[in-house]
Amino acid sequence: MGNGRGTPQTRVSKSAQEFERVLASRRMCRDFADQEIDPDLLKKVLLAAFRGPSAGNTAAMELLVLSEPRVAQYWSLTLAEEKRESFPWPGLLKAPTLVIPLVRPSAYQERYQEPDKAHTGLGDSLAAWQVPYWYVDGGAGLMGLLLAAEAAGLGALLFGQFQHERAVASAFGVPEDYQALGTVALGWPNIGGRNPSVSAARGRVDPESLIHHQSW
Repeated sequence: MGNGRGTPQTRVSKSAQEFERVLASRRMCRDFADQEIDPDLLKKVLLAAFRGPSAGNTAAMELLVLSEPRVAQYWSLTLAEEKRESFPWPGLLKAPTLVIPLVRPSAYQERYQEPDKAHTGLGDSLAAWQVPYWYVDGGAGLMGLLLAAEAAGLGALLFGQFQHERAVASAFGVPEDYQALGTVALGWPNIGGRNPSVSAARGRVDPESLIHHQSW
């Protein structure tokens, strides 16, 4: 008699299938239900942002998590009342949680000044980094958060702050040496709601055409 748990190979196969399902079904959500997220579930999704790689184990991304009344304050800073009537995604404003991922570039310079990394020269200045890994690591962390949200049945939308970045940072007390990567709206998707972006009409490029073996 078996123990009902299956073989290691079976369990790995099921895990791989579930991961593929989550990866394939992940979409940006622009229409949210007016419903709060359970705190324990929210914590689980947030912690997934810190499961990604980090150059030199610098771990310099932090999350600013906003709920009401701070969510309303955020929208008052970034979307004027007179523009809301024509705003194409009114359901976005119902998201109960906004997450602002922030990186501190100077932390990477400081980390690479330490004895085990000093030989790289990357501690000399931020300009020494041909690839700004604070954005690479931040993006990897964001993907972890987005996938965790999808796996939990939540909707998520990553969008830029653009010209509002300074106002948002000032309003919520963000230190000057931190930079926001954008904002993630989190919540339960409005079943039946769509409101896709205009960009979605472009379709997706065949990913196989973007893979180059052996040479370009």
